[in-house]
Amino acid sequence: MKDVFSQAKTYLRVCLLLLLVACNKQPEKYQSINKVSNKVKQVYSKQLSNAIDNLDSMEGKSIEEQKKYYVLARKYFKFLEPILAFTDKDNYKSLNAPNIISVKGEASNDTKIIHPIGFQVIEEAIHEKNIDKAVLKRAIEVTSSRLKLIRKNVTLTLKEHHVMWLIRDQITRIATTGITGFDSPVLNQSLLESSYTYETVLSIIEVYKHKFTNKKLFIKFKEAIKNAQKNLMHDFNTFDRFNFIKTHTNPQLKLLLEIQNDWKVKYPFEMALSNNMATLFSDKTLNLNYFSDHLSDTTELAEKIIFGKQLFNDPSLSKNYDMACATCHVKDLAFTDGRKKFNQAQQRNTPTLTYASYQRDFFMDARAGSLEGQVVGVVENHNEFNMSMDSVVQRVLKNKKYKKLLAGLYQNKRVDFNIRHAIASYIRTLNMFNSKFDKNIREEEETLTADEKKGFNLFMGKALCATCHFAPVFNGTVPPNYNDTELEFIGVPESINTINPKISMDLGRYNLYKTAERKHFFKTPTVRNIAKTAPYMHNGVYKTLEEVMDFYNNGGGAGLGFDTEYQTLPFDSLSLSKKEISQIIDFMNTLTDETY
Repeated sequence: MKDVFSQAKTYLRVCLLLLLVACNKQPEKYQSINKVSNKVKQVYSKQLSNAIDNLDSMEGKSIEEQKKYYVLARKYFKFLEPILAFTDKDNYKSLNAPNIISVKGEASNDTKIIHPIGFQVIEEAIHEKNIDKAVLKRAIEVTSSRLKLIRKNVTLTLKEHHVMWLIRDQITRIATTGITGFDSPVLNQSLLESSYTYETVLSIIEVYKHKFTNKKLFIKFKEAIKNAQKNLMHDFNTFDRFNFIKTHTNPQLKLLLEIQNDWKVKYPFEMALSNNMATLFSDKTLNLNYFSDHLSDTTELAEKIIFGKQLFNDPSLSKNYDMACATCHVKDLAFTDGRKKFNQAQQRNTPTLTYASYQRDFFMDARAGSLEGQVVGVVENHNEFNMSMDSVVQRVLKNKKYKKLLAGLYQNKRVDFNIRHAIASYIRTLNMFNSKFDKNIREEEETLTADEKKGFNLFMGKALCATCHFAPVFNGTVPPNYNDTELEFIGVPESINTINPKISMDLGRYNLYKTAERKHFFKTPTVRNIAKTAPYMHNGVYKTLEEVMDFYNNGGGAGLGFDTEYQTLPFDSLSLSKKEISQIIDFMNTLTDETY
């Protein structure tokens, strides 16, 4: 009996040992993923170390030596960008943030004023006429410490769909922020730095060479990247951005589609950029679902949109039966009203609803988090509908046609929300991407004039318009992740009086939470359909685009002599000639959609 127990114990030990080995042994598929990811990790870790070493080498050196080490550190940071920006978005954003304070937590009553760190802070500090060595020292040390923390905690597990997302993000980032000078405020090296980021894309695609069944496709993609790099070796102000996007960005995106088919990539879900985007400028480029928590309700969506359009045009939703959404948002004016302010009771100019769905925040002060929430704001505003949502529900249900539609289209009893969802669903259809500009950059027609192309290149380059109005929507939602819709302080005046100018009395975002650092901050609107949406600015102060451009060219509020400590415009003066201003306006006029 004792031998039997002994044999049984031995047998159990063997079983347990086999079980432990089986648990520790990863499936072949995951071994392969980790093996390839480790190669990418080696590239990434080396670039991190190089960036850190050059930052640390700035300690105790002369200013001229520090500048040289900074340029090298920045170079390696740009090599890092494709991987860091994908795997650690928050740290990348901090390290590459503009040299302006940011405000977090207002809505949750946990307001924090965050002072910037990172490379742009160092770049500006080291090139000041009177260098504040304490500020520079802190910026270098904090930036280096953050990079060291990242290096200490590097973990990478990149599956095929991660690689596709990473590369697609970087191609888009180069076209939308890289070539605009968004993050190279003093050295103006954004074209060269974009070439560095492409180098990392090449390194990554080389690591995944074994995934290609079509070897010609591998060579073709590498050649496309190298050709783009050659094109980027150019002077910033004269660089042809229109041609770059048409000749390089769009073809790269199409090749990426071929690669994901070749690799048989399966995506678990969609990000902001469509998994099947073939061009930067199309209604298929961005996923509407990404910008709304409420688009999961897509059953009978076409009918809901029609219902929403009826509600949008119905004045019975307002207290006195005299105002509908369409009263202020007129279709023929790109859903604005052509007035400085709709009436004496309104505080602000009526913004366009076209492309409104591609953002995270709504109203000019960003006080609503969704289109559905924005409807509530209009309904409850005493100077607009002047109703409660309960009263709107009662009126809608009194309409037999509406009541039937609600019952048939929505399989729930959330009538309040369903009404708002229908209106929002209609507004989400107002994204055409069929302007003259869109058709030309997609190569569907060749009708842009030389001045219109030059205007786009100025908008995206020397004039720095695109550092706030980001392509492809040309609003303040930052690509390629499209998580944040930016607010800016540009110093808009109360009137066009430039002899004794006064800043607008509307304090914007400040009115919501009384955060001093947010006085005069407003959301960056889209420039699309701008030819139809005059007058301009939150208070309608400017009647023409010429007046708007003159304001920016002279440095915004700072140029008018206002106290602009927190102004977010990049320079005091853009130094644009009259001809260049005219060309930028020519370009903006090409952004008018053929239909709404």
